[in-house]
Amino acid sequence: MSYLHGFRRIIFEYQPLVDEILDVLGLKETPRKEAGDPGDGCAEGGAGCSALPELLAREAESAFYTDAVSYSLLKVAEAGRVSAAEELLSHGADLSFEDPVTYYTSLHVAVLRNQPDMVALLVRRGADINRRDRVHRSSPLDLASEEAERVPCLRRLLELGADVNGVDKTGKSALLHALASSDGIQIHNTHNIRLLLEAGADVKATMSDGDNVFTNLIFLLGETEGREPEETAALRQFCLEATQLLLSHSAEPNACPPEESLVYVCINQYEVHLPLLRALLDSGACCYCPQHGPSCWSGFTLVFERLRVLMNCSDSGITHTDALCRAETALELMVGSTAHPKIPSGWKVIPSAYPVHTEHVLGLYRSLKLMGSSPATLKHLCRVSIKCLLRPVPLDAKVKALPLPDRLKWFLLLENGKGAEEEIQ
Repeated sequence: MSYLHGFRRIIFEYQPLVDEILDVLGLKETPRKEAGDPGDGCAEGGAGCSALPELLAREAESAFYTDAVSYSLLKVAEAGRVSAAEELLSHGADLSFEDPVTYYTSLHVAVLRNQPDMVALLVRRGADINRRDRVHRSSPLDLASEEAERVPCLRRLLELGADVNGVDKTGKSALLHALASSDGIQIHNTHNIRLLLEAGADVKATMSDGDNVFTNLIFLLGETEGREPEETAALRQFCLEATQLLLSHSAEPNACPPEESLVYVCINQYEVHLPLLRALLDSGACCYCPQHGPSCWSGFTLVFERLRVLMNCSDSGITHTDALCRAETALELMVGSTAHPKIPSGWKVIPSAYPVHTEHVLGLYRSLKLMGSSPATLKHLCRVSIKCLLRPVPLDAKVKALPLPDRLKWFLLLENGKGAEEEIQ
């Protein structure tokens, strides 16, 4: 059994020499150092490092010498001791040596401990920058993408030419690692995601089980129940920022079945996801099933169904008037995102399902039905065309920079309904 065999080798064979090397370097039995902290036993160029060549030369012919210096390299990489690592490499340390327990190489270890200078040294000395461990088949770039604190290593690996679209044994790329590792509250990998996208990460990447770049965001949006308001706000803000980054690189947020569509999820809870819904629709996402059309699912029917639920629920956390106001905004955003709204044929609204604001709800319904059966106005077509020309998202800054009167900017952005009052009434 390789695992137990390797463990025995550490304890009984090369451990004594490893202990000597680490003693010289001041690393034995000391707490782990932070990135860039040289420690106290062997500051770069200190006495410990000067004694290391003598020890290595004296022990060069001893049994298990190569294993000992190679294992020591793992510890030195973890501590970020660049000079010591150079000395070990000059005396025969093997860059492909794996930790007998984790199967990580020194490059993996340097990334895990966020040691960018060590990463650069190891790659320069011949370490395989795309080396994958034997357990999860994770590359150094995969590990660097998983935490915001490892951005320095992530940036260095990308600069050194790491394969940004390589995958582990589950088909997960570094971009998917960055997204899947984010919880939106304590772990925000927004910067990691941006760097990977700028380096050419594939937004269409899909894992073996079908998960894609939006899967974890959809999961996080469903995990807000029972959280503190501050946590919920932070989580939704992360999802918005991550989505905007993905959309700016042409990611497709719509899908069928509907539970795999971020557009569907946002419309189905429009009352809390209006900012995210705006970003999705501004990017050109359609508000109905992209494969089967509105007969499968339609954002318009979803809004009215959700409005019905909110108006018949006394503990929804939102007033009936506010629910109606947000429903109008959601409908305005959907209408304003397409040249001709596709209204499901045969769709009807039952007045008795809306115990309050009944006439207002019916007025919205009739306006939509009329809009679906009438030619679009010229100003509506102009708005859709201009927004298409300004993509990718976000559009706000681009629209506000246009040499137009504020009223036309409001109209383009549907800002607070200022430019949309004539669209749905």
